[in-house]
Amino acid sequence: MYAIVYKSDGFPICRQVPGISPDPVVTWNTEAAARAFISSKGREAEFQPLQITDDAMDRLARAIGCPVEAMTFDPYPA
Repeated sequence: MYAIVYKSDGFPICRQVPGISPDPVVTWNTEAAARAFISSKGREAEFQPLQITDDAMDRLARAIGCPVEAMTFDPYPA
């Protein structure tokens, strides 16, 4: 599973869902799918795919400003 994050600060692409906080992190099944999404938007300079590992989840939680246990994920396409 992969998230797409801003290269500058590691903040992930999230989906706003009423009543859910923090916003769920959008995920892709493969690195190729995440890269294809980035390319389709012409944003290769700004974003990179990040494999979801324990270490990556800790970094995502810090970027979002929440405990890792509070994070949720939303597969793309939903």
